[in-house]
Amino acid sequence: MKFTARARAALLAGLLTLGLAPAARAVDLTVSAAASLAESFRELAPAFEAQHPGTHVVLNFAASDALLAQIRQGAPVDVFASADEATLDKAQAAGLLAAGTRHVFSHNALVLIVPGDARHVPKGLADLRDPAYARVALGAPAGVPAGRYAQGALQGAGLWDAVAPKAVFATNVRQALDYVVRGEVDAGFVYATDAQAFADKVRVVFDVATPTPIAYPLAVVEGSRAAELARAFADFVRSPAGQAVLARHGFRAP
Repeated sequence: MKFTARARAALLAGLLTLGLAPAARAVDLTVSAAASLAESFRELAPAFEAQHPGTHVVLNFAASDALLAQIRQGAPVDVFASADEATLDKAQAAGLLAAGTRHVFSHNALVLIVPGDARHVPKGLADLRDPAYARVALGAPAGVPAGRYAQGALQGAGLWDAVAPKAVFATNVRQALDYVVRGEVDAGFVYATDAQAFADKVRVVFDVATPTPIAYPLAVVEGSRAAELARAFADFVRSPAGQAVLARHGFRAP
């Protein structure tokens, strides 16, 4: 059965009247964020979607360095949130960030944790030289900001050479956390927010002083297919509502 142009227009008008016309396709907004942001960004995403009907936030979590590698290789990312400034410096130097969109939106702290049922609890970093701590989890410094922070702290304390042989290197900070949760290591370096998310599984022993503050920057990726929405999401993360969500998950104000 063939329809004339007039008939097709009449049919479409009828469908619109009845609310049966095909729904407009949702706009995907891809946000690549450091693994430590998982809980907070999973809460932020639906709140942003509610304010921007027709938007679908696609979240991609991994170590910051791995996310940067994906963007370098052409992954269709709209917003990039890193766990350190150095990774965003590399992205900016490579021309991967939209000008004027980079901002620090939060801070974190590094902590040493042990399994919840640990028999041995170190009182300071120097105790990690003790044979009781045979396996110590931390992110691989070559690719994980949390690992670089931990390495810097241990080097500053003159302990890196003693602890490095015991290190169980993780591909991201959440893997280091998992090693401790499962009791596969005797201690581990993670962010305070990671420890908070699994407070029933691990014990925070103490905060670890880091050579540089643990700052979280984000930026719109150059060439974003949804640049206006990407800027809106970045603004939302930095808004009072976004900051309240981050605070609930243990992040500190920028």
